[in-house]
This record gives sequence, structure tokens and C-alpha cells, in this order.
Amino acid sequence: MKPGGKVLALAGGVGGAKLALGLSRVLPPEQLVICVNTGDDDCFHGLHVSPDLDTVMYTLAGLSEPTGGWGLAGDTFGGLEMLGLYGAETWFNLGDRDLATHIRRTQLLRQGATLSEVTDHLARRLGVAHSIVPMSDDPVRTVLDTDQGRMSMQQYFVQRRAEPAALRIRYEGAQEARVAPAMAEALDKASLIVLCPSNPYLSIGPILAVSGMRERLEGASVHRVAVSPIVGGAAVKGPTAKIMAELGGKVSCVGAASQYRGICDTFVIDEVDAHLGPGIAGLGMKPAATSIIMNTDEDKAALARVILEMGDG
Repeated sequence: MKPGGKVLALAGGVGGAKLALGLSRVLPPEQLVICVNTGDDDCFHGLHVSPDLDTVMYTLAGLSEPTGGWGLAGDTFGGLEMLGLYGAETWFNLGDRDLATHIRRTQLLRQGATLSEVTDHLARRLGVAHSIVPMSDDPVRTVLDTDQGRMSMQQYFVQRRAEPAALRIRYEGAQEARVAPAMAEALDKASLIVLCPSNPYLSIGPILAVSGMRERLEGASVHRVAVSPIVGGAAVKGPTAKIMAELGGKVSCVGAASQYRGICDTFVIDEVDAHLGPGIAGLGMKPAATSIIMNTDEDKAALARVILEMGDG
């Protein structure tokens, strides 16, 4: 990528947060905007919870829980235990310090602030210099039709541990939602667009479903790079492979790439999948094989550098 160029990264979940951190390590704040999925936002105990926004925010702030990748490191759960004593449902794990984030977000939203404004406020208070923006300030909710009924994203992923078979995924409200202002501005100014190795259905899918988003990405004149969430025929993390199979897709990096046909120029796959490059090329994308497993912060920054080098096409 040319010096001074601006990068727009689309992210959600732990995989997206990892690459977002890597990009933040090699780019100054004025050159990076991270657009985050809000399709899995939900309300718990009267509080507005934005799991993907918080995962990215906590990760960039150096506060994320290292094992699971979400929540705050060293958090306690006294508040949740007390709610349980009162008979409240406690299947969605909210730590005591994490609850403070949701309390403050809900307060500011009720005072009339947009989700974009609230996200910026919370991130700055945690010392995050890079821009984290929601995909939209309007509500969009990911809903799964499963063999065990209709479920919200959190019911499916957390309460039911992604066990029901997915039959269909819908993004309710997406057609009425507008792209968040900061996201729209980043789209106009970007020199490179990066689709992080997030779940194509549950993390990137909601972003693409926002009214006009896919069309804008299809018409973008800048280079677009996506990173596979599938390595060696398995998901790096989460239910991506399971959902892909249940929806009739091929569980491979080629199957993942097929979700981005028309909005991706270079599709990055792991070296173990290099032999599948021709399948990627058949979708109209240039395959690029490198190490995409991000176990350490050095791995994340290294992958970010490789992606930026692809920015010139």
C-alpha cells in the first residue's frame, strides 16, 4: 500500500479482532478505521450489549481475556451470581467490569447519543487511538432459523453453543439500516479495504447486508483483500465450518471465498491450502498463500504487513 494510504477493515469476532490489532500495530490512527459488526447486539438485564464492538475495543485496549478472546481479563462475576439468586437468566456471561461498559453504553444511548458516538467515547476512555465504528447506528439483528426454531445470534451461539443445525440466516432491519457516517466516510477515503478472517455468515454477513454496503464494495476502485477464516478444511475458531456445511457450502477456503465473490480482489489463504489456489482463482480472485494463524501479537502484525503489501494490487 502506498505511504499514507488509508485502510478500512471489516471485522467481527475474535478472528477479526486479532487482525484489527495487527493492523493497529503497523498503522497510525489516522490511517485505519475498523468497521465492526453489530448484528449480534442484544439486550440483557435492560442493558445494550455490543459483543463484537467490545471484543475489538478490549483487544485494542490490551484488556481482553486471553483464553476465550472476549470479555475482560481477570474479570469477576459477582453481579451475575447475584442476578441468578434473583431468578434472572444468566446464560450470557457478563463480568462485573464488563457490566460497567454496558451500563455506560445504555446510559449514553438513552441520552440520545448514536451508537457511533458511544463507541468512540468508550474506546477513547480506554485509551484506544484507532477508530472503531459500528456498521450502522440503526438496529440490525442476526437471526438464525434452525432445526430447533428461530434464535437470535446470542441464543444460538452462547446459550445453545451453536449446536442446532442452521437452516437459514437473516439480518433483520438491514434493508432499512443506513451505513454509519464514519463508515461511509472511510469507504470514500480508503486506499485498501480488508475483510478480516471473521465468520462470513455471522460477522461479515451482517455488515454486507446493510443497505447499499455490498453495492459500494462491488463498485470500489481500490484493492480489496479478504483473509480466510478456514484453514485446512476447519474453522480457525467458532462455528464457521459447521454453518457452512449446514447451508450447503463446501467447507474449505474456496467455500469461504465464494461468500465474497465480486467484492474481493485478493483472497489470502494459509500455506497448507496453497494447492486450492486454482479454486480461488476460478472465483475471480487472486489467491495469496501465507501463514494466517495468529497466535501471538507478532503473528498479527506480520499478517497485517503482508496484507498491506498487497494493497498495490
